[in-house]
Amino acid sequence: MSVPVFEEVEPAPDCGCPGCARHRRDLALGLPVRAGGHPAAHGARRALVLVTAAGAVLGGGGVSGAVTAQAPALPADPGVAADPGVAVAGVDTAGAVRDADTPQGGPAPLHGPAGRGDGGPTPGAVPTTSQISAGALRRTTRTEIVNRARKWVSAQVPYSMEKYWSDGYRQDCSGFISMAWNLSSNEWTGSLDRFAVRIDRTRLQPGDILLFHNPANPTRGSHVTIFGGWTDHTHSSYLAYEQTKPRTRRQATPLAYWENSDRYVAYRYKGLAGGGTGAGGGATAPGGSAYPGGARFGPGADNAYVTELGRMLIERGGKRYYARGAGPKWGEADRRATQAFQRAQGWKGKEADGLPGPHTWRLLVSGGGRDIGGSSGSSGPSTDAKGFPGRGSFRPGQSNAYVEKLGKQLVKRGFGKHYLSGPGPRWTEADRRNVEAFQRAQGWRGAAADGYPGPETWRRLFR
Repeated sequence: MSVPVFEEVEPAPDCGCPGCARHRRDLALGLPVRAGGHPAAHGARRALVLVTAAGAVLGGGGVSGAVTAQAPALPADPGVAADPGVAVAGVDTAGAVRDADTPQGGPAPLHGPAGRGDGGPTPGAVPTTSQISAGALRRTTRTEIVNRARKWVSAQVPYSMEKYWSDGYRQDCSGFISMAWNLSSNEWTGSLDRFAVRIDRTRLQPGDILLFHNPANPTRGSHVTIFGGWTDHTHSSYLAYEQTKPRTRRQATPLAYWENSDRYVAYRYKGLAGGGTGAGGGATAPGGSAYPGGARFGPGADNAYVTELGRMLIERGGKRYYARGAGPKWGEADRRATQAFQRAQGWKGKEADGLPGPHTWRLLVSGGGRDIGGSSGSSGPSTDAKGFPGRGSFRPGQSNAYVEKLGKQLVKRGFGKHYLSGPGPRWTEADRRNVEAFQRAQGWRGAAADGYPGPETWRRLFR
């Protein structure tokens, strides 16, 4: 009996040369179609299994020997442990793709308004490390990365691993990073590290990413966020920009994430302009958590930090002070908006002189304190509430009497089911989930039900 021929497999399965064996391996280990892989890889994988089985029936002929000898195990990304006992790329022994809680799209070219490719890489083709040197990447700055991320936050881009936003990038978490880093293609969680260098978490700066890629099953839990700055001196939480269901968001997040925290790896984009791409770090750029100093602000100042200040003030309710938006040259609009923010915190005299000091800057960067006009900006309608201490009191790592007071009132109102003990003075995920349940009971959705209390949440809870 002769070995059957499978015409859909290229090169032929009985060719033992190194080039054909490598090509056959790449096809066999590609992602399944439902997880974003190329259809050809699915066909090759199926044919490879059939060829191997046929060789076994024929008494272990040369075909199966050539195939199995050239198919080493799928390598894992550095620093990320594979789940034991799991087959290739989320496919079980029956060939069915597991259900995905957070599916991730595979590599794909950019798409224009009409859905046409822009000449980027072929879908399913993962570039090799040698193809992605720092010199070949588009240059960008930390400020530009964060500003691109903010555009999606402002536009509230819906999450989707099949759809593409108007700028050509896929609307999932890895497409979001591809957009923020200004890559020429839509990457996925298994290829983003090839555009970056790994760094220690203590060296994180705005524009870096925290990446969890599960090599054993990329559709199970894989995720990536943009680091936007530390929220407090303990460095236990950070401001995360991320594309997640239902839409793009920016919020304080425990380091490194709510789940699989110890498996997230910090990376820095290789194409950062002005240096700072190595593992040793680099200078803090505008948009970072460090206060740049009072000399950067005031009459005569003209720099990127003034622009960053204006953008943060606009986000916190100061839009009415800016006729043309934020800019690098200090003006009366900057002073008035800064003063309005300071007065919203209850400050008087020199504390509300319209010039940002370290405390003003910290609150703006971390998202803490009250918004201009007394609103919190994160939870429900923006009316003021008597006794609301400011949303900065309710963030990971915070411990105060307001957190305990909030928890006790949630229990009293019937929204304490997530507490296993307490409530207590330290803010926990149980507090956030209980607040979220209360907010959803008000009919709020999306960013209005993120689990962080604003003045309207506080007012309704205590009325």
